[in-house]
Amino acid sequence: MSGGSALTAVAVATVTAGYALVSRRISTTALTGPLFFTGCGVLIGPAGLDLFGLAHDAGPVLVLVEAALALVLFTDALQLRGRQLHRGRFLPLRLLLIGLPLTIAAGWLLAWPLLPGLTLWELALVATILTPTDAAVCRTAIASPRVPPVVRNGLNAECGVGDGIILPVFLLLLAALPGTAAHEQGLAGIFWRSLVLSALLGLGAGAVAGRLLHVARSAGWVGREGRQLLVLATTLASYGLAVLVGGSGFIAAWCGGIAFAVFLRRGSSPEDLGGDRSHEFAENVASLLAGMSFLVFGAVLLGPALGHLDWRTVVYAVLSLTVVRMVPVALSLVGSGLRRPTVAYVGWFGPRGLASLVLGLLVVKEYGPEASLPGRVVAVTVALSVLLHGVTAVRLSERYGAWYARASERDPRLRERTADADEAA
Repeated sequence: MSGGSALTAVAVATVTAGYALVSRRISTTALTGPLFFTGCGVLIGPAGLDLFGLAHDAGPVLVLVEAALALVLFTDALQLRGRQLHRGRFLPLRLLLIGLPLTIAAGWLLAWPLLPGLTLWELALVATILTPTDAAVCRTAIASPRVPPVVRNGLNAECGVGDGIILPVFLLLLAALPGTAAHEQGLAGIFWRSLVLSALLGLGAGAVAGRLLHVARSAGWVGREGRQLLVLATTLASYGLAVLVGGSGFIAAWCGGIAFAVFLRRGSSPEDLGGDRSHEFAENVASLLAGMSFLVFGAVLLGPALGHLDWRTVVYAVLSLTVVRMVPVALSLVGSGLRRPTVAYVGWFGPRGLASLVLGLLVVKEYGPEASLPGRVVAVTVALSVLLHGVTAVRLSERYGAWYARASERDPRLRERTADADEAA
């Protein structure tokens, strides 16, 4: 290990240990994990102590960032259940089929006058990178028991499925930019390798692993530790197989999680599935790597971006978190029967996080200095999201929960109560 790598490792380990020691204490405050790691990243990066950055051989840490997204994609897909999507399925379907395309379009159109110097493809790429949402940035707002189940399930499904929808769009747009490896492959190469072949490899790896786990569990050959290790191994296999053929490891990981879950559940009893927590260890590892990803983000993207801020970048970041998100959500929910407080709540809590920062880092890493403006836009938008959504999560979830309790008492047929019976069951 070189001196730069050792310095990077020590800096990352120190921050991670510090968070571990105070994690329970700050969990009751507005200081979220992503906000803590992002702030520390800026502190130890080139904009602060200059202990960590691309100049310090941060390659191994960037690999961890990609691993974090792969694990998150796999575990999110693993937990998607038909029953979960069935409860109030109108909300995630509207958000994904109507709201998501409208969000990309709105972000693209608003970027045109605010980000001069970028091509139409680059503007579309920025808008696409800033579309996926991340529940981890404001976990309280999305997981609070005071929030009605239909909203919790809808936002969680949007976060879990949205990444998988965005990835193909991101790759196709990246292929349109000269100077990138994706451009050298061409649209046909990206389509067949990154979309078709990667998806098939992921589905195959997940299906084989899921079926083998089902057989081994039925025979009593595998314990809890073995099941947990298999989830990690399947994620790695899905990702690695796609990379070997020049495809997308992220798409393979997402498809692998879906196939793993389907083949594991096939033939299993509800009692077996209810007690199966094979994904917990992978989720914990993903959470750790996600925290380190925000640290990398603060050092590599946000720190340098703070030194080159301009009003156009800040205005676009604010609009991306408000108009670009909230107007498409409101339009997608027209006629749904949801009340205005719910529409506003769902529209506001569309935080940008891990997927956006990883895709932004990939563009900066692959596209080089010419990606400085897109990198700054992504950095400022994600940073504002981490700050604003994290700080408002507790307070707004309490206020919205109080409104829901009053409204449901007044109107037993409230649309927001759609999934209450199923949730209780």
